[in-house]
Amino acid sequence: MTAYEKPSVGSPRAADLPSAPGEQRADGPATASAVVVGGGLAGITAALSLADAGLRVTLLEGRPRLGGLAFSFQRGELTVDNGQHVYLRCCTAYRWFLDRVDGAALAPLQDRLDVPVLDAGGPAATANGHGLRLGRLRRTALPVPLHLAASLSTYPHLSLAERAKVGRAALALKSLDLADPALDDQDFGSWLARYGQSPRAVEALWDLVGIATLNATAGDSSLGLAAMVFKTGLLSEPGAADIGWARVPLGELHDTLARKALDKAGVRTETRARVTGVARGDDGRWRVDTADARLDADAVVLAVPQREAHDLLPEGALEQPGALLDIGTAPILNIHVVYDRKVLKRPFFAALGSPVQWVFDRTDASGLQGGGQYLALSQSAAQDEIDAPVAALRARYLPELERLLPAARGAGVRDFFVTRERTATFAPTPGVGRLRPGARTRAPGLYLAGAWTATGWPATMESAVRSGSAAAQAALSVLGRPHDHLFQEAA
Repeated sequence: MTAYEKPSVGSPRAADLPSAPGEQRADGPATASAVVVGGGLAGITAALSLADAGLRVTLLEGRPRLGGLAFSFQRGELTVDNGQHVYLRCCTAYRWFLDRVDGAALAPLQDRLDVPVLDAGGPAATANGHGLRLGRLRRTALPVPLHLAASLSTYPHLSLAERAKVGRAALALKSLDLADPALDDQDFGSWLARYGQSPRAVEALWDLVGIATLNATAGDSSLGLAAMVFKTGLLSEPGAADIGWARVPLGELHDTLARKALDKAGVRTETRARVTGVARGDDGRWRVDTADARLDADAVVLAVPQREAHDLLPEGALEQPGALLDIGTAPILNIHVVYDRKVLKRPFFAALGSPVQWVFDRTDASGLQGGGQYLALSQSAAQDEIDAPVAALRARYLPELERLLPAARGAGVRDFFVTRERTATFAPTPGVGRLRPGARTRAPGLYLAGAWTATGWPATMESAVRSGSAAAQAALSVLGRPHDHLFQEAA
């Protein structure tokens, strides 16, 4: 990873960078300044957007790296992502982010949605020698909803009657009004049951997608958020759900390339800079304190987790600041296995009838040498296992991988380790919508960003980027510098 370097004297914005935030230039009036607290995707987006509009921006991050919860680290020869992150073609904000940091080619999209789904124990599993059956969720180029009709009509993990009922539920879902606040008070599981979805259909289809995107089962998810996911991803445009993921370590995108983009934009980036206080001075400007310095700014964006934002918010900034503490969190467990040989031919697959959820081949991205294969298992909604000992997880998941992947039987395990994000996302429970604040606060010049804010999306990279854009747009509007939207809304 590259270290932060200040722009050279000859860089486009070097003349606009004072030696300290808020300092007036000798050759003219001071340019409006902003401090962004938090160097995740939300903070990076806000900083880039504000700098692109001509503000002097300082980005403060307490960690030694950027990227928030989508980062990489070294483990011996491996460059490891803390967890597997994917995005969809309908994620227009994150796609803008990739373009903005010159990383789009490193995280390409599928040409067309194609998800291999391996059933290891459901009623559709057949005695093929391994007790497994492979199905695929694929789309065609036909218009919605016909783009998935062929795939669902032959999906082997559901009965013919279940497939027919899925179609009826999908049409009912498409008719829901996402602007209706009443949807937030209902749970998705009960709604699916009312529309005839069997427990098997929920497992093999609705939760297959929902757990990965919402980080919760249907019964624990707000109908409003679930409807947003399925309407936008599967029922808007034929290609909306095509999947993209990084073919390089996430740190290359969200730290290395992001730092280069911030540097080029003239943003002053400081890592290992933990913010200890935020207050508005008598002059109407903002003071941001770190352990080593005080920074002055015309606008401040708090792009940090909701509990940290709660602790930093000055009194009166939100009407109900305690609501931030009522936003629950949900964990994601990631299991990493390095084999001494290739055991998986596909880039990824999803599993049914097994504790395994999604498996990705990270061999090339990690830099693994020596002819082995590195698989990463992404386990969402992992409340029951997030604190389980590594030995217990090894005893459970290695046999499961051998059951799902016959080639793994007899293969040597060169490494097995676990990464845990105990507060990976906000919990998308019914009622969470009324707790999520918008970008503006009651304190002029102070704004909120983060995937947990009121973006309309669940806690995804897309939501994080959208929140950063919303905070920047709000700040620029108040400062009299309206800025064009960064990206097109998904259909």
